[in-house]
Amino acid sequence: VPPIGVFLIAGCGADLFINICLTILGYFPGHIHAFYLEYVYYKRKEESSQGVFDNRRAPGVYSDRVQTGGRGYGTMAQQS
Repeated sequence: VPPIGVFLIAGCGADLFINICLTILGYFPGHIHAFYLEYVYYKRKEESSQGVFDNRRAPGVYSDRVQTGGRGYGTMAQQS
């Protein structure tokens, strides 16, 4: 179920609402959106663990937690 995966990485916000709408409209669009969000999240998380910080925003992602790969979530993000 795609919205569960989105909720776990992005929390309750615009990304979750978009994913629920896409899943209602068609199961595969919801899956594609969820896979994209998860890809961005884990890619940014892996890059931040290696010391690479990409400050460019991924298109179509509204959650700051996904944008930063969980880095700085709940605190001030590190400046590079």
